[in-house]
Amino acid sequence: MTDAPGPLEPQGRTGQPILDRLAFERLTTAHRRELKLHCYRMMGSLHEADDLVQETFLRAWRGRSQFDGRGSPRGWLYTIATNSCLNAIKARSSAHRILEQPGRPPTEGHAAGGPATELSWLEPYPDAELPDLVDGEPGPDARYETREAVQLAFVAAIQLLPPRQRAALLLCDVLGWSALETAHLLGGTTASINSALQRSRATLAMHYPQGRPLQRERPNREESLLLERYIQAWQAANLDGFIELLREDATYHMPPWLDWYQGREAIRAFFETVWGNFAGYHAVATRANGQPAFAIYARRHQEPEWQAQSLHVIEPADGQIASLTVYVGPLGAELFAAFGLPPVWPAPNK
Repeated sequence: MTDAPGPLEPQGRTGQPILDRLAFERLTTAHRRELKLHCYRMMGSLHEADDLVQETFLRAWRGRSQFDGRGSPRGWLYTIATNSCLNAIKARSSAHRILEQPGRPPTEGHAAGGPATELSWLEPYPDAELPDLVDGEPGPDARYETREAVQLAFVAAIQLLPPRQRAALLLCDVLGWSALETAHLLGGTTASINSALQRSRATLAMHYPQGRPLQRERPNREESLLLERYIQAWQAANLDGFIELLREDATYHMPPWLDWYQGREAIRAFFETVWGNFAGYHAVATRANGQPAFAIYARRHQEPEWQAQSLHVIEPADGQIASLTVYVGPLGAELFAAFGLPPVWPAPNK
């Protein structure tokens, strides 16, 4: 913390020693990544999560004399972070971010909706920022495995919940807090938390008829071959090869465009209208939300440079692609820095 002085007082209000600067820095370093992921799930924004973690640590430092030592420092930080997120959501124009405009049917043919920059779009989360979860393993009451609770589709689904329900579900079903612990954090009674959980679970059930997100297998040889073929199709500008990798019922979203497509043939029809807009593509493997991802650089006709073009997040299933989310335009290019990628690729392999 840049504004944190040394110890100001030997004891807090309950006689517990106040965290000095060195102890506080150790505490924040230990929990930074898991708090950032929590803020991301609450907000649906990587950039807002960064800001809210900083705000959480600043508020914790200034209020460290109020920490009575009876609870865990981790729980104390989660309390501050959750309330900071709820206040931030209340202050912004939209309570949630989207991957798909609610109620909008899939597009057929040309994309007609256009980019909607006035809407708040769900951002992907770099795997490099995911916590190790050594100290942050979900508690015994958690309903979702860690790998499920970082998936892009899961974060998109919980964004549709009212903020308080979203917080209750994350604390109880993802982190494994008890309803009593969550009531102490959010205020209200245990009964009110259980009611919020029932409503939030009913909403999620409409997105997951089988009761939970698609089970992600750990990376295996079959998935590795699929991703190799994906790279080859893009770098060879092989549209047929790309389409062959999709499941028949695959979905394709392209924030910030309103249009989205369902089914292999509908996706093909769209890509046939845009595939030739660039002279070539170069793919760089990365990971987002616990899923395979690619940064695509493109070279325009008559131009030598390979510019950041789009960020692809893939949901594999049974050796094919079940869902593909491609962040395009300025929105996609802006995400490259967050994934540690340059805006221009210097020398693509041939």
